[in-house]
Amino acid sequence: MNTYDRLTALMERFNLSVQVATPDSAQLVVLKPHVDGSQTVLLNTKSSGFKVDPADMLLCASVDWGGDSNPLFSALPPILDISFSKDDDVVPLLDLTHREIERQRCGSASVVNRFCEILIVKILRAKIEQGSDEPGLLAGLADPRLSRAIVALHDKPEHNWDNQQLAEIAGLSLSRFAELFALQVGVTPTAYLRGWRMVLARKDIRAGARISTVARRYGYRTGEGFSRAFHKHFGVNPIQQRTQLALGQSH
Repeated sequence: MNTYDRLTALMERFNLSVQVATPDSAQLVVLKPHVDGSQTVLLNTKSSGFKVDPADMLLCASVDWGGDSNPLFSALPPILDISFSKDDDVVPLLDLTHREIERQRCGSASVVNRFCEILIVKILRAKIEQGSDEPGLLAGLADPRLSRAIVALHDKPEHNWDNQQLAEIAGLSLSRFAELFALQVGVTPTAYLRGWRMVLARKDIRAGARISTVARRYGYRTGEGFSRAFHKHFGVNPIQQRTQLALGQSH
């Protein structure tokens, strides 16, 4: 595997799933091919439904990002409109997906869902390669130097990273790395790591992990230090978070 894979370290932390849906409840829509053979894919990350004639839709699906704390989900714009050329390997994938839907053979639903998950990865790749004019995760991942440091943070959040280590991974001087990271990502490396740890910690707490275990897992020497960091980030301490979940009040 590519040591600096910009997506895998993120996607493995969250259970992305895609299901075929009706046009009014879809977040992912594939439009029918254009005359030149290209195809347009629309992704709505903030709500569902599109102002598109259902007759122009080839495929509709709902997308579960594994929770709204998924950094990829949070980084995406409200609507993505991406066209793939007829020479792109996405178009044959879309053709296979459409044929599975039409034929309705045994297991077709599972096949289509898996194809749609692959399509989401293709969309994310295209968006990262396209970059972003706004500071944030996508802009950082689009930079080939910063992306190496960001992948390291994603892959080993428990490590006590410092800017010097990250600058060496990025192949930049310490001052240039710190300047470029803040400019492109919008926060310091330390702040980004802290936020990433908190996202993962809350996810683990929601999954039922012991708070002391979560604290150690993400590099905190004491439960008290972890609780203070958690409260500062989310406005509640880990025990309150667990209580909210038990009462069904978490959102």
